[in-house]
Amino acid sequence: MTSIPLFQKTCCQQRADTGGSPKLLAASEDQERGNLVITGMVQKLDQKLPVANEYLLLSGGVREGVVDLDLDELNVYARGTDYDMDFTLLVPALKLHDRNQPVTLDMRHSALCHSWLSLRLFDEGTISKWKDCCTIVDHINGATNYFFSPTKVADWFYDSISIVLSEIQKKPQRGMPKVEKVEKNGTIISIILGVGSSRMLYDIVPVVSFKGWPAVAQSWLMENHFWDGKITEEEVISGFYLVPACSYKGKKDNEWRLSFARSEVQLKKCISSSLMQAYQACKAIIIKLLSRPKAISPYHLRSMMLWACDRLPANYLAQEDYAAHFLLGLIDDLQHCLVNKMCPNYFIPQCNMLEHLSEETVMLHARKLSSVRSDPAEHLRTAIEHVKAANRLTLELQRRGSTTSIPSPQSDGGDPNQPDDRLAKKLQQLVTENPGKSISVFINPDDVTRPHFRIDDKFF
Repeated sequence: MTSIPLFQKTCCQQRADTGGSPKLLAASEDQERGNLVITGMVQKLDQKLPVANEYLLLSGGVREGVVDLDLDELNVYARGTDYDMDFTLLVPALKLHDRNQPVTLDMRHSALCHSWLSLRLFDEGTISKWKDCCTIVDHINGATNYFFSPTKVADWFYDSISIVLSEIQKKPQRGMPKVEKVEKNGTIISIILGVGSSRMLYDIVPVVSFKGWPAVAQSWLMENHFWDGKITEEEVISGFYLVPACSYKGKKDNEWRLSFARSEVQLKKCISSSLMQAYQACKAIIIKLLSRPKAISPYHLRSMMLWACDRLPANYLAQEDYAAHFLLGLIDDLQHCLVNKMCPNYFIPQCNMLEHLSEETVMLHARKLSSVRSDPAEHLRTAIEHVKAANRLTLELQRRGSTTSIPSPQSDGGDPNQPDDRLAKKLQQLVTENPGKSISVFINPDDVTRPHFRIDDKFF
């Protein structure tokens, strides 16, 4: 069993790679005991967390877009300088398990893809335990409604972890990883752990876990999708989450965002390696280039990729040597969605994730993307050099540390998902051999019913 050097599974632990390193380090038996100690201490503080819980561990941090949490408060960490590996850990504070009917959420006060959560859905014991993490609304008829507050839950979670880690530091136990940094970034708790000479960044997200499927996304199931026949519908709709992030005009203390991270893990199984390589390369290019002012996140790019998978022929997407074509396509699709301020959520298409952007922000990022499109190979090589520099720094730090330390996944073998020089060379060849031509597929968010291929300036 693979363990997490912070939280130990108590029911069914899930782990998924969603774009980062596919390698998880095996923990020793001493670390396993340490996991149990930390989890038990957090749960025992006030018995709020479920005794039997299920955690979803995603390879890659919140900053890499593994979940739709585009927060203003996130601090900037650098691979190689601050950490060697990064993960996102979704920790259910509450669970609702009912597969028999679509889950109806209270979306009357929220933007699309968001919801408030009333504790009326839970038993009296749960309400009593979580009252202090709720906002209270008194109705005219005298009834009191408790709404689960993402900000108050995050505050409680951070305080609880801080207490536990303080106790552990007072009485260190064999096998416990070294805690190098603990920070609260909005509703996310970021922890950097030292294991040997490797440093692992965990973005810990308190969530509400649901089995089944939300009613608001029910119509999505009626459409044809690229994963049909490859995985079962039961695998795709086994559950969803509410994550602590509000809309741009929402109330931070009450509003949660729907997250389909569990489904996205399953869908990734059906995406070709060449398209995933193009996605990783495109993400490496834009993650810093378009970070300020905030507009496009890697999660937007992932949504565009899923739409492309739905729209384009499977035999085209399966071409092993088309990674460069797909990369150009993703850049063009990103530009189109940005200029039109239109990027539908994959699971709830009526939710446009870019409608809030100002014209000034759109034009600024559009110019940046135009620069990328004019010489994509050079931008990709720059991204590759940044990765190599981070790798060299990690290796140097490991040489200074213990010779028996656990190796970093960014060491000699490299990460197969990271962009490489071969893709840059292929990209340069395509651009050179087709001057003035656009070599890409085109995503039209307003018409996802048929494929659009772009060769030169023609659509068909």
